[in-house]
Amino acid sequence: MTKDADQSDRKQVYFAKLIDLLNRHHKILLVGADNVGSNHMQGIRRNLRGHAELLMGKNTMIRKAIKGHLAQNPHLEVLLPHIVGNVGFVFTDGDLKTIRDQVKNNTLSAPARVGSLAPIDVYLPAGNTSLDPSQTNFMQALNIATRINKGQIEIINQVHLIKKGEKVGGSEAAILQKLDIKPFFYGLLPVMVYEHGMIFNPELLDITDDQILDKFRHGVSRVAALSLKTNLPTLAAVPHYLARAYQNIAAISLATEYTFPRIATLKELLSNPEAMAAAAAEILANISSPHTTSTTTPVETKKEEKKEEPPAEEEDDAGFGDLFG
Repeated sequence: MTKDADQSDRKQVYFAKLIDLLNRHHKILLVGADNVGSNHMQGIRRNLRGHAELLMGKNTMIRKAIKGHLAQNPHLEVLLPHIVGNVGFVFTDGDLKTIRDQVKNNTLSAPARVGSLAPIDVYLPAGNTSLDPSQTNFMQALNIATRINKGQIEIINQVHLIKKGEKVGGSEAAILQKLDIKPFFYGLLPVMVYEHGMIFNPELLDITDDQILDKFRHGVSRVAALSLKTNLPTLAAVPHYLARAYQNIAAISLATEYTFPRIATLKELLSNPEAMAAAAAEILANISSPHTTSTTTPVETKKEEKKEEPPAEEEDDAGFGDLFG
């Protein structure tokens, strides 16, 4: 078998595997794989085993396979603009947030290499270092304020050595190496999420159901307010229309002789100030002590005390008993 034939066979195997994964899974996590070594990649594959499957490959091959499969699944076209750079696919049927977190947690510390872009800001902490006083000139070249303390160089103030997004210089890489500091952590970086034909940012996976409901409630309240202000009926405003209608009917009933069951109790209370005051006092008592189970009013207590007194008839019976011995 020639080398070209062998390469062609490998491509066909890769295409078949990619198409099979696209058919079997409707959830895909696109990940960036910059600065991830082969051993690190194997460790990530082992950690994802049983939950997800990681597939890397050349972008041209991935695009060709997806374009050839668009007739069967046209939704995959949204993936094509995001196949840029060193990217891979994590296929899963499980919870995308869990898989995203699992991928992000598979990181390894790494030294700062000259010419690489810093993924984070790098700071040198204040305090003693393991460097001897002969390294003072090296520190001064980087404008790092130091002093000698117990035979070692001490950094006086925290130093912002490398800014995020900047290239690592030779001096910065050297000082970090001397201090045995590995500031960077490399691993697969979630880039985009594909789910059932939609593609979105991985940060959206952090949105909870409660947050969605809050947003929905806020939107409905705004629609209702706009509807009431402009007198344009909407479903969101129907409860408010009904409440206003009931208030108007109640006001008419209170101002006239017309009544209906729901307003009759209120009319009775308004016509009887003492009953109104007692009801108000009971409401206030329930508010001030919501955990109190007893609903006995002071009036009822007095009645109970009176009931405990012996009845007059019993006294009379006792007297007649004495008379007739």
